[in-house]
Amino acid sequence: MLRNFHEAKESAAKAVVLWGSGKVKREFLHSNDAASGMIFAMENYNGDSPLNIGYGQDVSIAELADTVSRVVGFDGNIEWDPSMPDGVPRKLLDSSRINSLGWSPTVELEPGLNETYASG
Repeated sequence: MLRNFHEAKESAAKAVVLWGSGKVKREFLHSNDAASGMIFAMENYNGDSPLNIGYGQDVSIAELADTVSRVVGFDGNIEWDPSMPDGVPRKLLDSSRINSLGWSPTVELEPGLNETYASG
């Protein structure tokens, strides 16, 4: 999505077309938080059950698109192609086990996208 919006900005496109309705929700975790969570788990968890490392909140794809558009500086429109699939309505991990051990993510979505885009 970052690339799509970047290319649209560079070409002065009037719109970016994205698949589906934008209503489905997804959880995003910055790579620094993923690494931090894995190190924390290795040092603090000895259980047999799987341990999810997630952000704990999700956003709609439409919210994500608005954020990416803002981060990139794209001033055009976002259009949705409802003829394309949305996919599963919601994907959100249960990270309560690692959170109860004292770990939580620190990088919020927009600052993480800013960092990722700036390094690109």
